[in-house]
Amino acid sequence: MWLKLFFLLLYFLVLFVLARFFEAIVWYETGIFATQLVDPVALSFKKLKTILECRGLGYSGLPEKKDVRELVEKSGDLMEGELYSALKEEEASESVSSTNFSGEMHFYELVEDTKDGIWLVQVIANDRSPLVGKIHWEKMVKKVSRFGIRTGTFNCSSDPRYCRRRGWVRSTLIMSVPQTSTSKGKVMLKEYSGRKIEVEHIFKWITAHAASRIKTIYNAEHLKEEWNKSDQYWLKIYLFANLDQPPAFFSALSIKFTGRVEFIFVNVENWDNKSYMTDIGIYNMPSYILRTPEGIYRYGNHTGEFISLQAMDSFLRSLQPEVNDLFVLSLVLVNLMAWMDLFITQGATIKRFVVLISTLGTYNSLLIISWLPVLGFLQLPYLDSFYEYSLKLLRYSNTTTLASWVRADWMFYSSHPALFLGTYLGHGLLIDYFEKKRRRNNNNDEVNANNLEWLSSLWDWYTSYLFHPIASFQNFPVESDWDEDPDLFLERLAFPDLWLHPLIPTDYIKNLPMWQFKCLGIQSEEEMSEGSQDTENDSENENTDTFSSEKEVFEDKQSIFPNSPGRASHCDAEACSCANKYCQTSPYERKGRSYGSYNTSDMEPDWLIWPADMLHCTECVICLENFENGCLLMGLPCGHVFHQNCIVMWLAGGRHCCPVCRWPSYKKKQPYAQHQPLSNDVPS
Repeated sequence: MWLKLFFLLLYFLVLFVLARFFEAIVWYETGIFATQLVDPVALSFKKLKTILECRGLGYSGLPEKKDVRELVEKSGDLMEGELYSALKEEEASESVSSTNFSGEMHFYELVEDTKDGIWLVQVIANDRSPLVGKIHWEKMVKKVSRFGIRTGTFNCSSDPRYCRRRGWVRSTLIMSVPQTSTSKGKVMLKEYSGRKIEVEHIFKWITAHAASRIKTIYNAEHLKEEWNKSDQYWLKIYLFANLDQPPAFFSALSIKFTGRVEFIFVNVENWDNKSYMTDIGIYNMPSYILRTPEGIYRYGNHTGEFISLQAMDSFLRSLQPEVNDLFVLSLVLVNLMAWMDLFITQGATIKRFVVLISTLGTYNSLLIISWLPVLGFLQLPYLDSFYEYSLKLLRYSNTTTLASWVRADWMFYSSHPALFLGTYLGHGLLIDYFEKKRRRNNNNDEVNANNLEWLSSLWDWYTSYLFHPIASFQNFPVESDWDEDPDLFLERLAFPDLWLHPLIPTDYIKNLPMWQFKCLGIQSEEEMSEGSQDTENDSENENTDTFSSEKEVFEDKQSIFPNSPGRASHCDAEACSCANKYCQTSPYERKGRSYGSYNTSDMEPDWLIWPADMLHCTECVICLENFENGCLLMGLPCGHVFHQNCIVMWLAGGRHCCPVCRWPSYKKKQPYAQHQPLSNDVPS
């Protein structure tokens, strides 16, 4: 997880540097920046109208270019970035769709239950033609969609009873706006009563109703009273302009941020005394001023702060976010981080997508589960101070120059999704290249695995999870799996609880203590024959080969199971030179078998090389053979000792417990108190 988070932060850094690189290229080729002001005089009449349409100002009664230019200047300064965004939005708005309502419930869910937006619905009465023709309706949809106004068509033929109850006996236009200034309040439906069925007149009707919800100030006394008043709103944004009504984007934002930000329009068109505005620091017209408890912030002085809906929306969201905004942001970040698994995972293509789907499901589930206590935590009544300090920290951090760069980059990449996805894919391919190179240097075999090999290993894992051998019902070693023995499947059905046994990884076997069994000579060297020395040398050579082959068991699980089913140990009982002894502290006893007693003429085991927490014994209870001098031994956390090959085969077969005491082989245990060596025992 931390590796994916690191790669995601690195990707964001690459995006930031790439955006600065693009700005440098534009400056080198044209000599302008996105924040550079544009003189409206140098623009064509078509571009001026595009700017007015993006800001939401009507120009139907202004036939001259001079009047249109003055209206652009009255609504705010124009930057190069805003001009570029407006022209691109003009091209992108060609493919705007409208909703067709199927009935009363559909209309209620989308229109009447929407508390923070505006809907424009064309109602078509039974056996009547629509009020707005198809061509004009498409223009209307294109025009109002710039400001987040959603559109739809309700045909009364689909639900005539609802139309009669509403009184829609003729084709008309319905507009829904929030009725109160509180968040998630009731909505009211307004019907268009104008005679002129033209796009500009309908748009003026919409903007007039939206602007009526904005508090308007017409004199200095009212401004002074409002400026010094303290109420529930922590954020207030003022528009000082010489306009009849605020732009449509300003009115649309006032509805979108209902209950969070208060929008105030100061009409200075007929003011004689503007001294108070100078006292509060307002020198230029028009001005967008954000009033916060920390002070005054002039919108438009930093990068990306354009006079448009998208720019001001991202600015206000960063200062006063909703819980839903934070959830969507966390959802995007978590999924971007999860998709990194597609490039970090090496091996077969199917394996990559299986791991990706698993990661996406896990991360999204954890995200939703994590948000549930957070939502409950935010509902506590004693967190007002915490909430206030958190918003204050957001206001301090998001009014900096760095935050304005981040917002500008967000708007740039959101308007160019192909560039965003392309850079993400390129970043992922670089991660895949370096990760593959690193694993090849570590001689990791999974890099070269193909789809069939991985699917085969996945099937083996799945079958081992469902049908791994049961120690209580089968003898060791296991000679066949469930494919060769269908009775195992029936045996599972007879004991349903056994299906729930978890699959325990065998990686812990590598960490179990392992050493060689050695004996100390008690007899004199003259009594040692030359033949026995040769036998010991041969045995040491054989055990050396055994030791090297046993180390491969941990690297390749397939080498754990030998080809011969009768083979249980690398030790030869006939060549063993150690005496048969009782397992000194083992409580496990086998019926019908007697252990040999200690003989002073035999060689004694070297207990000094044994780990301190291992119990002393000279026999493996799995294969029932004595330990040979030079044999490889392995101990479990409970302290019992076995042949390394025997216990590895036991554990790899699914029996993750000690054969003697049934203590879990992967769980630590307090060590036994050490007994004295067998040499101190008095022989009988």
